[in-house]
Amino acid sequence: MSHPTGTSSNPPFDAGRRVAVVGGGVIGLSIAWTLARDGFAVEVHDDEPGRGASHAAAGMLAPVSEAAYQEPELLALGLASAAAWPEFADRLTRESGVDVGLRQEGSLLVGFDADDALALSRVADLLARSDLEHRRLTSREARTLEPALSPRTRSALHVPGDHSVDNRRTVRALVVAAERAGVRFHRHRVGLVVDGGTVVGVRRVVAGEPAPVHGADVVVLAAGADSAQVPGLPEAVRPAVRPVKGQVLRLGGAANLLARTIRATVHGQQVYLVPRGDGELVVGATSEEVGPDLRVTAGAVHQLLRAAIEVVPEVAELELVEALARCRPGTPDNGPLIGSTPMPGLLMATGHARGGVLLAPATSEAVSRLLAGLPLPGLVEPFTPTRFARPLNPVTEGR
Repeated sequence: MSHPTGTSSNPPFDAGRRVAVVGGGVIGLSIAWTLARDGFAVEVHDDEPGRGASHAAAGMLAPVSEAAYQEPELLALGLASAAAWPEFADRLTRESGVDVGLRQEGSLLVGFDADDALALSRVADLLARSDLEHRRLTSREARTLEPALSPRTRSALHVPGDHSVDNRRTVRALVVAAERAGVRFHRHRVGLVVDGGTVVGVRRVVAGEPAPVHGADVVVLAAGADSAQVPGLPEAVRPAVRPVKGQVLRLGGAANLLARTIRATVHGQQVYLVPRGDGELVVGATSEEVGPDLRVTAGAVHQLLRAAIEVVPEVAELELVEALARCRPGTPDNGPLIGSTPMPGLLMATGHARGGVLLAPATSEAVSRLLAGLPLPGLVEPFTPTRFARPLNPVTEGR
């Protein structure tokens, strides 16, 4: 990944400094592994590492396919992080012994009716204006690439640069690689400990007597959808992160059914189908502004299955292995919060919404550079955690 010149006010930290990472999802784990490899003494605090949104993710590395829904700065960051994924995956597989299931066959975007075709045409125009690689296909050409597609497919785009990894294998690999690099895991919930306006560590959240402090020179807040609710977090630095519910399905018996990710618009409804090497097929996902609700609903399961069967009729014969719900960390502009905060000792790496897996290499590298006293990559600079902050003591005009 290239490193455009940026600015950083962070002082360099000597290797061996203590870092506490709050949150054990794909972002927190990637940061912990990277910092441990850099020589930092790292501890991860999470009651269930890898069981949050990272457990439900589809693992798509698809900045191009989602370009219509992103700001230019987020697209640029996503493209850079996607380009870093092959090396990231190779190193992670070597250091953990776990194959993360990187698939590089690209993605296929398909539409079914006239409105779907028009929407897909607009996506193609956007990709063309952004000079992003894609190819328009006829229905016949699309079914040549993916014979299982419904003959009712009306239009299609092939995006060769959008790939995927197995999210659960990736999380497992990160835990193993981090432990081998010396990261210590504490499987409990924690709150921040602040002394004299500086974050000095974390403390386990328990009833009764205060728990001992886990001292740290730097705390990295990477708690995903829970980031704004971490105990002890001062209001002045509370991140603008909210939980966005997503429901997803996992189906079994799909070996050789699809070669690549299918992202479809079916009569205006969006659905994706992501194949795995073990014959699993991930179907998702809803996006619901309902707060921290982890219930799986019959309506969402029906909605996802109905759309998936429209796209690939053979889905009707697959086994429904799992239906689950998790909350993604959303922000007001859909961009992550990466970097320093106004409070000494506290960094943030949260708010990645749908792009946690995709942005893991770029985010972990950015945090690594900050702690080394190097300039923040220019592509990350638009995503400073302070961009939503309001002045604490605004000066009235005329005074």
